[in-house]
Amino acid sequence: MDINKALDPTIDREEAIVSLPEDKKIRNFRGEIIEDYSTIEKECKAELLPLSLVFDFSALTNWQMHYFQIDANAMRERMSKWNELLQQVIQRFQQYQVPLILLRKENPKEAVCQVFEKVNTGGVSLTAFELLTATYAAEDFNLRQDWSSRLKRIRKFKVLESVENTDFLQTVTLLATYSRKKQNPDVAVSCKRKDVLRLPLSDYQTWAEVATQGFEKAAKFLYSQKIFSARDLPYRTQLVPLAAIFSVLGDLADNDGVRSKLAQWYWCGVLGELYGSAVETRFARDLQEVLAWIDGVGTPSTIQDANFSPSRLLTLRTRNSAAYKGISALLLREGALDFRSGETIDLQMYFDERIDIHHIFPRAYCQERGIDSRKCDCIVNKTPLSAKTNRMIGGKPPSAYLERLQKTAGITEERMKEILNSHVINYEAMKLNDFETFFNLRYNALLDRIEKAMGKQINRDHTLDDIISLDEIEDGMESSDIEV
Repeated sequence: MDINKALDPTIDREEAIVSLPEDKKIRNFRGEIIEDYSTIEKECKAELLPLSLVFDFSALTNWQMHYFQIDANAMRERMSKWNELLQQVIQRFQQYQVPLILLRKENPKEAVCQVFEKVNTGGVSLTAFELLTATYAAEDFNLRQDWSSRLKRIRKFKVLESVENTDFLQTVTLLATYSRKKQNPDVAVSCKRKDVLRLPLSDYQTWAEVATQGFEKAAKFLYSQKIFSARDLPYRTQLVPLAAIFSVLGDLADNDGVRSKLAQWYWCGVLGELYGSAVETRFARDLQEVLAWIDGVGTPSTIQDANFSPSRLLTLRTRNSAAYKGISALLLREGALDFRSGETIDLQMYFDERIDIHHIFPRAYCQERGIDSRKCDCIVNKTPLSAKTNRMIGGKPPSAYLERLQKTAGITEERMKEILNSHVINYEAMKLNDFETFFNLRYNALLDRIEKAMGKQINRDHTLDDIISLDEIEDGMESSDIEV
C-alpha cells in the first residue's frame, strides 16, 4: 500500500494498492530493474507497506520502527502519517466485522439455497448443481467430475449442445421420484428445485447413467424429426421429460407405434408452445402420462392442452418462437428437398450446406412491390434452404431465380414442381410471381402439416382474409414468443 496515496483525500483508495512480483523488483521489457522494494529499508524509503503485515502485529511493529528510523530528519512527519494511517486504514482492516450466517447441519437444503439466493446477489448465482456439488463432496463424490465426463458424451450430439447440468439433474430427479412412486403411490413425481436439492447421492449414482443414455436416445429421436442442431431446437426445456421418457422406455422406444406416439406428444408441445414457462409441473405429468398412454391408458395433458391458432402463422417471424423453428423442422421431416440439388436434407447435408430458414419471395422484392411486411417476414414466406441456394436467390423475383436454378442445375420443369411441392410451394404461383396466390395456398398447406403432426384438427372458422381484416395481427405480438 502506497502510504501517501492512501492518505491523500483526492486519490481513490484503490489506486493506493500496488501489485509487485514475488521478488518485489519491477523490470522493464528488457528485464532491467527499474524499481526495487526487496528489503524492509527499500520499502520504508518508498513508503510502501506490505499488506500481508496488517494481521501480523509483531511484524507490523517491526516495520513501523524501520519506517520511523529510515529518515531521521522526517521522523516526526512519519510518525504523524503513521498515526493517521493506523486510524483511517489499518484499524479498519483489523477491526472489520465479517457478516456471518451460520447454517447448521439440520437446516434443510432449501433454506441453504434461499440464503445464497438472497445474500449472494453480488456474486455468481449458485445453481442446484453447485449446491449438490458441495453436498456430495461431503460424501467423497465429485459431482463436477462425473458431470464433465457425461457432458462429453451428451455434447457429441450437436442438437444437445445447449444442455445444462441443471437439465441433467432434473432428469435424474424425475427418474428417481418416478421409481419411488412405483413402490409407494403416495410419493410425488417431481423435479422442482427443492426436489433436486433433496436428491440423495445414492439416487444420483443409480440413475445418472440411465439418464445419460436417455439423452443420447432423445438426440437420435430429434434427428429422426429433422432437428439437427441446438440452434434449431424449439425448446431446450422439453429435453428433460423427453430424456426421462426414453430412459424408462429403453429398447421399447424403438417400436414404430411407440415412436409415433412420442412424435405426436413432442410436436404438440412444440406447436402448442407449452414449454415456455412454469414447466417443472408439466415435466412430471409428461413422464407419467406419456408412459401410461403408451401402455394404452389415457391421453397426455400436453396433447389435450395443445392448440394452434391459424393466425399464429402470421406472427411467427423469428427464431425466438419455438413454433417457428418447429415448422421449419416439420418441412424437413416431411421430405423437403433442396431447391438446387434436389436432395433430401439429412444430417450431413444440413451442416455441409449450412441449411437455414430463408425467404421464398425475397424481402427486397416484397418491399419493392409494397407487399405487407407481416406477410413477407412470417413463416409462411420462409423455408429451409442451403446457404448457396439462398445466395442464388438474392433479391430476385421467384420466376427469375427459379429459371436460373433450373438452368444451372439442369432441373426439368416437372422436377422443379416436385422440389417446390416438397416445401408445399405452388410452382405456377412462383412462375407468375403471384405472391397472394402463393401465400394463401401455402398458408393452408402448412396448417395441414401442423394438423398431421399434432394429430388433431385446427379450428379454421376464419379465413386468412377474415383474420387480416379483423386486425388480429399486431406487430408487438412477437415479443410474447420469447422462450424461457
